[in-house]
Amino acid sequence: MSSLHLEPVGTVADANGKPLVDFLHSPTQKVLCARWYGNLTGREVTHVAQEYLRAQTTLYCPLLLNDKSQATGDWNEAMDWLEYEWLPQAMEGGLRAIAYVFSPDMHNQLASLTFFERVRKHIPIQLFYDVPAAWQWLRIQPQPLHRPPHTANPT
Repeated sequence: MSSLHLEPVGTVADANGKPLVDFLHSPTQKVLCARWYGNLTGREVTHVAQEYLRAQTTLYCPLLLNDKSQATGDWNEAMDWLEYEWLPQAMEGGLRAIAYVFSPDMHNQLASLTFFERVRKHIPIQLFYDVPAAWQWLRIQPQPLHRPPHTANPT
């Protein structure tokens, strides 16, 4: 089994300066990992999703490991925006599969299930209770041979 070696990309903080998410990156495996923290709201999830799109443009990672195991909160109010705005942009930027690690928080799990149901119509997504299982699933996902033209390396 190959292990996932992640390099820090950056942290996105909330309005009070507390970390919402750490972005980590595996250039060799083409994985971007979002490790979430705190009690999330729809506004915070939307803010982080916009930051993801910026990171995806630079890094080009077809695989997303979305780890909400250390987060709580109900962020359902972001659902329409995530499905109709974020997801098409993320897919256009090269996103091909999402491994989604559940939070132990019930409110967060309910929002996560709603997200899963909406996203799975458009892109492969799988739910997990731990990061190692999510990583195992991501490893077998097909990746495109070429970057989308609009995500080419910045000059």
